[in-house]
Amino acid sequence: MTKLSVLILGGCGFIGRNLVSHLLDNDLVEKITVVDKIPPQVAWLNEDHAHHFKDNRVTFKSANLINAESCKNAFSLPDGSTWDLVVNCAAETRVGQTDPVYNEGILKLSTNCAKQAALQNVGRYIELSSGNMNSSEKHPHKEKDDIQPWGFMGKWKAQVEKEIKSIPHLHYTIIRLPVVYGIGDKNNLMPRILAAAIYKELKKPMQLLWNEYLKINTVHVEDVCRAIMFLNQREDTVRKVYNLVDDGSTTQELITDILADIFNINVRYLGNIVSSCIDIEEAAEEANDRHLAPWAEACRRDHIENTPLTPHMDSILLQSKHLNLDGSKLRNLGFQLNVPRPTAEKIKEIIDDYVKMKVFPPSLAS
Repeated sequence: MTKLSVLILGGCGFIGRNLVSHLLDNDLVEKITVVDKIPPQVAWLNEDHAHHFKDNRVTFKSANLINAESCKNAFSLPDGSTWDLVVNCAAETRVGQTDPVYNEGILKLSTNCAKQAALQNVGRYIELSSGNMNSSEKHPHKEKDDIQPWGFMGKWKAQVEKEIKSIPHLHYTIIRLPVVYGIGDKNNLMPRILAAAIYKELKKPMQLLWNEYLKINTVHVEDVCRAIMFLNQREDTVRKVYNLVDDGSTTQELITDILADIFNINVRYLGNIVSSCIDIEEAAEEANDRHLAPWAEACRRDHIENTPLTPHMDSILLQSKHLNLDGSKLRNLGFQLNVPRPTAEKIKEIIDDYVKMKVFPPSLAS
């Protein structure tokens, strides 16, 4: 197999750092350039990821991809050649920002990158998009179905997809993602993990809104990396959209049962009727107030002075929105998952990695 030149935009982030490791571990690349605003030295990389970033095949470029000239420089190669593969993992992922921030950090950024990829005639441009394109409990959402995007990521990524599809001569593939989890996750399953750990500290049952049947579909980051390379190898996937989702048909119950087992806590669901009468914004504020003190105390007790992890939970995570995807289009091409559903072992890997990094209180993990 010919080794590739790969440009990873937002490569110091959760998916990007795992993609770097995947490409190197499987000897798939001749060279990788990682582009990010945040340098790897301060990106909270674990020991394994930090080791990969020091590989002589990896180069780091600092760039603000919102700026067109900076984006152009990020794509440039000294010999004037082009990239075999460009993967856009970059986006404004912080919750609670304003529309102008998301417009720049998601729509403008992604459009800049896609247009630059077309100008340079890259071999393949892969856009990591959002699975929040519909919220149907009964029918998993297919790529061809009408969209009703929800949440800031769904709303802005839907516009990104529209822009990308309008760019001529762009060899793109769009991957719509559900909740991605794995080592390095700070914002996806981690808020739920931290909440469960805190209720262990409080010695109280964890109360959840809605019911156990709320769809929260998932995929492991390892399979995201594998799917990127699988789709890149096929010419029949150009200018197409694919849902990537595991086989677990994951619900709130499946995730919560795993966490209850890990942390030895009890769980209670408030149900749809009661939950629908609750102000979600107020509920989020109350939960954050309740979680902050025990988290801070556990960090103090275990001598953790600085951590990228936070128990803060945005109200978007408490909404009654189903993330319910149909992944048959990709599976029908022959793609097979390595991690078919979330397990306690895979969740513990995330926790144990953060404990090893000394950013998760070990007294809450055991």
